[in-house]
Amino acid sequence: MKGFAKSFAFIMAALLTITGCGNMTTANVEETNSAEDSIEIGLCFDSFVIERWEKDRDVFVDTASGLGATVNVQNANGNVDKQIEQIEYLIEKNVDCLVIIPVDGNALKDVVYKAKSREIPVVCYDRLIPNASTDLYISFDNTMVGEMLGEAIAKEDVEDVVMICGSLTDSNVSMVNEGFKSVMDKHGITILDTYYCEGWKAELGEAYVYDNKEIITEADAIMCGNDDVASAVIRALAISQLAGVKPVVGQDADLPACQHIVEGTQLMTVYKPVGKLAEQAAQLSYILASGQEISVDTTINDGSEEIPYVAVEPIAVTKDNMDEVIIDSGFHSHEDVYMNVE
Repeated sequence: MKGFAKSFAFIMAALLTITGCGNMTTANVEETNSAEDSIEIGLCFDSFVIERWEKDRDVFVDTASGLGATVNVQNANGNVDKQIEQIEYLIEKNVDCLVIIPVDGNALKDVVYKAKSREIPVVCYDRLIPNASTDLYISFDNTMVGEMLGEAIAKEDVEDVVMICGSLTDSNVSMVNEGFKSVMDKHGITILDTYYCEGWKAELGEAYVYDNKEIITEADAIMCGNDDVASAVIRALAISQLAGVKPVVGQDADLPACQHIVEGTQLMTVYKPVGKLAEQAAQLSYILASGQEISVDTTINDGSEEIPYVAVEPIAVTKDNMDEVIIDSGFHSHEDVYMNVE
């Protein structure tokens, strides 16, 4: 491994079962037999602007630590040049595996190739890095996320919709949009306008509502790229007394979104079990870092070749299944979700 041999003591076999898209992964998980050979994983985040990323970080670190690995966490604060610098730092530290949530996947191809030239496996976490021949892409079924957003709106018997999406540099956005548009086409719903929030800045979605009152008034519903954007859009709608009148959908099941759903100002969200995703990502990253191969029966084309792909299935959440999906799972507490309603 990376030009020199490391000795491992086999202590357990973990069967990792990935639900969604028919993925099944089976592998042996090993721990090092000495402190000097301990596994180090570099985990490089886009930012912590989106609420869920801190949950992902905590579960990933806890899981990796339980396997005997250390995790070096980096935060690029939405700056792609900073992220490249951090990845290069982790390469120079000779980490055993790199796990990246890219700011802009298209900008990371060269630095990923540099890591691979050092025989460091690279995992794309939640967002794909295109044309980089990475060792694994693990995410949610983003096309299904878009379909769920679309079906929720279609049930409201609407004719026109506005899309206020996330950042175009996020590869997931195109997948979500593809799924959403397919449902709009199926139901004959017109998309009046599509807007992208650069850097996932929710305030840009809010500004769009203020600056495009005629389009917003004409639209029967609003699809938002995530719940942070949805919350900002709902704030803007409230100024015109349209909150709860115009159905709004989002994804991530952030606490404010869940509160809005039970209050009636947001129609639905898509819950993505980040704990499950982060745990599986940590386990698979540990296997790669240990110099072992992973077996994944699904692949995705990264633009140049097929790479291993694990897709975790999301869940559509409305006020009807809020307790069952969100509260019973411990994702948010009953007290927090229903804070503003009796």
